[in-house]
Amino acid sequence: MAISPAKRPRCYILWATAPDGTTMRAANDCINDLVGDRSLPLAVFHDHFLDRAGGIVVFQIEDAGQARTLGEGISRHLSGWQVETRPLIFSHSASAFDEQIAYTLRTYRNEDWSQLRTISRPRYGDPSREAQTGIED
Repeated sequence: MAISPAKRPRCYILWATAPDGTTMRAANDCINDLVGDRSLPLAVFHDHFLDRAGGIVVFQIEDAGQARTLGEGISRHLSGWQVETRPLIFSHSASAFDEQIAYTLRTYRNEDWSQLRTISRPRYGDPSREAQTGIED
């Protein structure tokens, strides 16, 4: 898969859905393998879809070589999947991605990211089972 490199380092978001018939567990394993592949650019964030086999990943890409490497990794780990990647405007790095979260919360919702990170939410259901089945507990 070809990824058009940006002129400067920045984060890219990847949105991927597995081929029909792929189990949630198999799809999540593919996403996790992509995220954990240390030959690829740094994965800053990832999560799996609840309602469809697939997920999202945010990668930090430094240059055209890393864009090419990520494209090769996507072809290797997500062969046959529907995949889109897009460069992000404000998130030039992992720390800038984190700052963009803080900015969005502060500017649009008057919330403090550092405070929100300290809130301990109760654990709802069984996330491992949800990841395997796609059924919300």
